[in-house]
Amino acid sequence: MSDADLGQALPLPTPSPELQARLAVRRSAPAQALTGPGPSPAEIERILHLGARTPDHGKLFPWRFVVMGPESRAALAEALLPHAARQTDPVKARNVLAKLTAPPLTILVVSTPIEGHKVPVWEQQLSAGAVCMNLEHAAHALGYSASWITDWYSYDPQALDLVGVKAGEQVAGFIHVGTLAEPALERPRPDMAAKVDYRS
Repeated sequence: MSDADLGQALPLPTPSPELQARLAVRRSAPAQALTGPGPSPAEIERILHLGARTPDHGKLFPWRFVVMGPESRAALAEALLPHAARQTDPVKARNVLAKLTAPPLTILVVSTPIEGHKVPVWEQQLSAGAVCMNLEHAAHALGYSASWITDWYSYDPQALDLVGVKAGEQVAGFIHVGTLAEPALERPRPDMAAKVDYRS
């Protein structure tokens, strides 16, 4: 969006059966099952632009993206191997690194809250989470499957140095994008009667 677009009226929402149908079957893909083809460079730019249209109290944009191709992720997974050995379950910690190397594309979303701002840090972090969800929707809209995960290396201080997350930042999610050979299976969903409180 250019400065010339600012202040222009946006279209009002209209009913979209297609969007409703897509949301009704939204499902994160198993990251290890994601293969090529992945998004083209132009499609990646489109996914990022759509993902960035997220609720953002204060217009702070308290997040950033790191677009990771196969080579950077393979190098990261290799560098993380010694740190996997320090985890509570080293075998599992090592095995989940396959989630980093299998998909053709990964978008790392880093939460970058501004401390001391009038907008609470929690709300800024929620904006980063909303970006992650928007990226999934954008990938699906372009015909790809996506998986939003974190895993142990999103929280291990030494691993975060390798990922490139700075002090004061957090990993909001690794958004893995690619193609599934077979449809993902449905998973349990909440009992809405136990989750919704209607008030007049």
